[in-house]
Amino acid sequence: MMLEISKILTGHRSIRKFKADDIPAQTVEAVCSEAFAGASSSGNLNTASIIATREPSRRRDLYQMHEQQKMILESPLILTFCADLFRTRKWLARRAARDNFNNLEGFFSGALDAMILAQNVCLGFEARGLGICYLGTTFASMAPLARFFDLPETCLPITTVAIGVPDENPSKRDRLPLKAIFHEEVYRVPSTPELDEIYADREIKAWERYISMPGNKARFEEGGIMNVAQWYTSKYKYPPEQYEAASLAFRHALVEQCFMARKNKV
Repeated sequence: MMLEISKILTGHRSIRKFKADDIPAQTVEAVCSEAFAGASSSGNLNTASIIATREPSRRRDLYQMHEQQKMILESPLILTFCADLFRTRKWLARRAARDNFNNLEGFFSGALDAMILAQNVCLGFEARGLGICYLGTTFASMAPLARFFDLPETCLPITTVAIGVPDENPSKRDRLPLKAIFHEEVYRVPSTPELDEIYADREIKAWERYISMPGNKARFEEGGIMNVAQWYTSKYKYPPEQYEAASLAFRHALVEQCFMARKNKV
């Protein structure tokens, strides 16, 4: 039975444990077809592509490239969404039009197309009772993933989603209050008291969740971590050094795939 969109949105949880049940090809095709039909696209150029990975041996390779996240081995279906300007540029060349989109503007247009399509696909699977989880490791592994999928120039992975029948029932994660993200007319910088109020629940609930995880209490003591903010930028979570390295890898991937500062051929 298909779920209502409001129930899907308010009930969303990231699923990281999946049953071995396969997802029928007709279901995957129906979800992707509907998602594509309903996805907004810059200039209606449709500058996104989806790559499905089902083979266990290929998923094991992805497991290594995505920092050994176990869900990749358990999920029967991994979808990688790419910013794909290659196809558009081939079409331009076929019609004697000027080459374009082999630039940062083209990349970001394709990246937005890919993310809009990915979210539609996720909603489609969740509407059918399946679980999904975005993998935040795609950006850091862009170059090896591009080689793994044999991507042509001006085509790069943007995000990856694991999909399957849920084998867990996690509680729903908290979100910041709407006033934290919603602005009328212009951006309004929160005052210090407002900032403290916005993050008050997060600092309590997230701390309780993280400290309850095996091994975290020892990590907090070892790293002198006193609050959630310090945990987020610690060596165990999202260290700035790792983000700087990932940023350099991201720039390298853009150059290698001919989105900037390199001659391209179509």
